[in-house]
Amino acid sequence: MSNESDHVYLSLAEGHEDGDARWAFGTGFEDPLHGVSIEPPPGVDLGALAASCLELADDALISAQRLGEWCTRAPELEEELALANIGLDLLGQARLLYSRVGQVDGTGRGEDAYAYFRDPAEFRNVRLAELPNGDFAFSMARLLAFGAWRLAVFERLAGSPDPVLAAVAAKGVKELTYHRQYAAEWTVRLGDGTDESHRRMQRGLDEVAPYLPELFDSCGSPEAHDEILAVLREVTAAAGLILPLTESTPGSAPLGRAGRHTGHLEPLLAQLQGLARAHPEATW
Repeated sequence: MSNESDHVYLSLAEGHEDGDARWAFGTGFEDPLHGVSIEPPPGVDLGALAASCLELADDALISAQRLGEWCTRAPELEEELALANIGLDLLGQARLLYSRVGQVDGTGRGEDAYAYFRDPAEFRNVRLAELPNGDFAFSMARLLAFGAWRLAVFERLAGSPDPVLAAVAAKGVKELTYHRQYAAEWTVRLGDGTDESHRRMQRGLDEVAPYLPELFDSCGSPEAHDEILAVLREVTAAAGLILPLTESTPGSAPLGRAGRHTGHLEPLLAQLQGLARAHPEATW
């Protein structure tokens, strides 16, 4: 394997060296909302804020569920722990964002109401998050795309006028930096490895490619789009892989954001929500 993987891994970490981004949400036992006012500032569109937080929370929850499926199934114990930690990061983000939705949408609902008691058509996650895991290479291709996209979005949301969303995004930037780095390292390792690992990594990218336009349409700005694309190109070039790109239709509505999902979301939610729905209001 060439040493380019080290350069890619380090270059992606530039600008995110404050603290150790490798640890899961909550391991430092720091409350990201400590001292943050929950009152939205004057002039903020509460409906738009609630919708944005709900979308980001759904992305995180569904991704966390898929990552959790790797427990006992990852190639090595170390990777099993890493993927579980990444899933916990995303779950922590989802919980904070769902709580914010309930604070600003006028319902006062708690996080469980959004996670466990909505039907598939009510979810607003991007479709990439809900796809089955496939093999490890596909999951790394998906994590690379999802991590690069979410990090670019959160970097910009850290300047949000809403103090809660800004605080959640600032905390998430540190976590997502590691998610992106982890996936980038594995992408290069597999792409620049054996013939078989290269084939599988390329196939994983090919399978992720049709869902990239939805991410680009949801990233919020041309600058974020360019940043995400630059990261994906840098990593795949270092891995000796081809980044397939599918052009999006101008003005097309994001599918998952409009509640239009693949057939994979319903069984995923059935597993995720089953216990809570069987025993509503139960406590342990």
